[in-house]
Amino acid sequence: MTSSGPILIALGSNLGDRAANLRAALRLMASARVTPVRVSQAWESEPVPEGQPRFLNAVAAVETALLPHDLLDALKQIEQALGRRPSRRWGPRPIDLDILFYDWIEASAPDLVIPHPRIAERRFVLAPLSEVYPGPLPILGRTALELLCEAPPLGIRRTGISLEG
Repeated sequence: MTSSGPILIALGSNLGDRAANLRAALRLMASARVTPVRVSQAWESEPVPEGQPRFLNAVAAVETALLPHDLLDALKQIEQALGRRPSRRWGPRPIDLDILFYDWIEASAPDLVIPHPRIAERRFVLAPLSEVYPGPLPILGRTALELLCEAPPLGIRRTGISLEG
């Protein structure tokens, strides 16, 4: 089964070769039956909380037949394969993969909330998201660009680094 709406994944990295980590995650997605069909450029952002390396962030629109929890499991396996280990919440990490939207589904489980609950306050997600999905977002009904204009200030910049190909 493939969905009729977008499946959007946020990618982030602030340890090691950040761009290589994002590219490796995209390659591993393809081998896990999660096909990236459009990927934003990399954006660099200030870390939250402060006191750790800057992040590279991106968003990928993907196609998959995996159901939401199966997709989450696949993403967690990719994170582990790329060296992510349990650590403090919002600490430094070689890779972070989050499901932002899955079709028009709303879900609220202890391990998975869709749409991602903090999208509207995360400029580092909204900026790359606006590149891959410029239309009104599922459930929210507003565009990423509209939300970006209202999001709390946080230093982000487009890097010009392409993650596709």
